Amino acid sequence: MERVDTLIHARWVIPVEPTGHVLEDHGVALRDGRIVAVAGNDDLRRAYQADEQRELGEHVLIPGLINAHTHTAMTLLRGMADDLPLMTWLTEHIWPAEQRWVSEAFVRDGSTLAMGEMLRGGVTCFNDMYFYPEVTGEAARQVGMRALLGMIVIGVPSGYAQSLDEYLEKGLALHEQFRDDPLVRTLFAPHSPYTVDDSFLGRIGEHAERLDVPIHIHVQETADEVQQSLRETGKRPLQRLDEVGLVSPRLLAVHATQLESAEIERLAAAGAHVLHCPEANLKLASGFCPAAALTRAGVNVALGTDGVASNNDLDLIGEMRTAALLAKAVSGDAAALPAEQALAMVTINAARAFGLDDEIGSIVPGKAADLTAISLADLNQHPIYNPLSQLVYAANRQHVTDVWVGGQPRVRNGQLTTLDTAETIARAEQWRERIAAERAQ
Repeated sequence: MERVDTLIHARWVIPVEPTGHVLEDHGVALRDGRIVAVAGNDDLRRAYQADEQRELGEHVLIPGLINAHTHTAMTLLRGMADDLPLMTWLTEHIWPAEQRWVSEAFVRDGSTLAMGEMLRGGVTCFNDMYFYPEVTGEAARQVGMRALLGMIVIGVPSGYAQSLDEYLEKGLALHEQFRDDPLVRTLFAPHSPYTVDDSFLGRIGEHAERLDVPIHIHVQETADEVQQSLRETGKRPLQRLDEVGLVSPRLLAVHATQLESAEIERLAAAGAHVLHCPEANLKLASGFCPAAALTRAGVNVALGTDGVASNNDLDLIGEMRTAALLAKAVSGDAAALPAEQALAMVTINAARAFGLDDEIGSIVPGKAADLTAISLADLNQHPIYNPLSQLVYAANRQHVTDVWVGGQPRVRNGQLTTLDTAETIARAEQWRERIAAERAQ
């Protein structure tokens, strides 16, 4: 018998590739952090001897979820400024709070809190856009979670950097710091076309080409953003990005709620990606990303939660359900964005957007063993006709029991293995007390 590190025996395995496949009474064999085999449970028992075996008889095993867009440290601002439109929320509440409070300690504690929440919800990898990304990267290393760190560039001075050039300089240093890290990668993260001018966006594009990394940017999030761009430049934001060379396979366009049909066609032709954040867009009344139309056109669409200050959670399983339901309502087509497509958006589509689809995003031999186990044993999960549909439309993140990153358990029987939950909560409460006390003055 061949020796492996771990055998996981599940009721169902949904590998994501091929699309829509559900393998009953299947499991996986893991060795050295990678998937060795996906096979029937009896076949695995006959072929492999393992140091550890996990019996998950009422579970569905899926690839680890990938949160395609978030601002992790903003978890410390959860619920601070609710029920407001985007620009009021940003300019009158969030940006002033960030100017006052954001520091290395704030980012460390907020990012750690976010990672705990994401892991408990089955997320194994996240794409972050925030200040002090090197601090988030170190926290990700300690927790043992995959992270994509945005080399943030924004035309707003902060404690992190005072000018566009300083942001860029720090971003390039970040890239060097994590160049060879097995869990942490970098990408450019200019905030938006309304906070970074066209010429500087062009410079970022040149650096992205040289470093061979994606460009992650908020684009056409609201109608007001589009109108402001038209007033000031006579052009829509996406046109401006196109003219400086950013509309390409490197582009990760976040939100994209204000797209015309010609822009959808342009994104498809360029091989660009859209990072859809349905719940944050709904909460801020920003608009509706035409996810079904984008997908029909051939645009790769992935899902993100956005930051907790505008969502107010990091629940990617809930985001799947919202995305599927919203696409049906927006398109007027009940068949739009079916369950298998929603699952792809938080797994293989997201991996593809970041150029990681050879490494993560599906349960395929040779790939990293990033896995999430979700129990379908509860009363509210029965009867089960289609486990994939059940996962998207009936399960929730409370049903996640086990999570592996690179074959290492990060959640076991519902408990975090690399993070002290009580200490993490205590630190968050200390920040709340400080921020709330000052706001009350």
